[in-house]
Amino acid sequence: MSWYLVVVKTFFTVVVLLVLTRLIGKRQVSQLSLFEYITGITLGSIAAYIPLESEPNSWYLGALSLLVWLIMALGIEYLGIKSQKIRKWIVGTETVLIKQGKVLEENLKKERMTAIELMSKLRAKNIFNLSEVEFAIIEPDGSVNVMLKKEHQPLTANMLHLPVDHERKPEMVVIDGRIEKEVLSSIGKNEKWLLKELEKQGLKLEDVFLAQVDSSGKLWTDLYQDRSSSRPRPHWRANLIQALEKCEAELKKSGQLAGDPDEKQMYLNTARNLKEITKDIQSRFLSPS
Repeated sequence: MSWYLVVVKTFFTVVVLLVLTRLIGKRQVSQLSLFEYITGITLGSIAAYIPLESEPNSWYLGALSLLVWLIMALGIEYLGIKSQKIRKWIVGTETVLIKQGKVLEENLKKERMTAIELMSKLRAKNIFNLSEVEFAIIEPDGSVNVMLKKEHQPLTANMLHLPVDHERKPEMVVIDGRIEKEVLSSIGKNEKWLLKELEKQGLKLEDVFLAQVDSSGKLWTDLYQDRSSSRPRPHWRANLIQALEKCEAELKKSGQLAGDPDEKQMYLNTARNLKEITKDIQSRFLSPS
């Protein structure tokens, strides 16, 4: 068999495998069912066989086998989506291992899991005391999910009936020294705002390797090492302005969470006064000397 035929077959096989992986989806290996895992191994084995087959026309049979496996796998997956019974038969169902704080030994045996393995799974979730667990369930993919008893659950704002602002995903506005204009526009900012924020930190755009805007609208920067070392560090007043703006944001947030009207007004008034102080320092800092 000539070398160029091996190259062509290998190229064809790689393309087919890329298409198959896209069709399978974005799940990790640990999230695949046993059938999906075996299907992936089988498809890989068939694909590896195709380029090395010495018979001139036999690679068509390998391609046909790949196609049949793909159709069967997608068909079974489709049936599993449409029918809960078929999905339970193919994928399996979850099993309760701990119920109301009691370990179910029969279910452990059913899943072929020992008490030591169960404790190992719990420790992986930072649970070292079995008495803290209310429910534990092993999922079809083998992962164990745990619900703690109420007295051991972490305190949340919902438990205290406190209003909480929605968080926004931090956005990268500078990558490799280039401004991401579309990202800036999506968060209601522009290039002028970015350059002004960099100026507050005593920076220029050519010094910045990465820059990110967090949910509160604050700018974080990472500098090029070679350029930042040759340029003087940002002035201390720039750091002061950042600290004042952060305090203002915390005061506003505390005011929104405060239940007492007088306390709420105190926080908001303090935030307003701090904002005026920050503006005054900012105007003096940014004004030409």
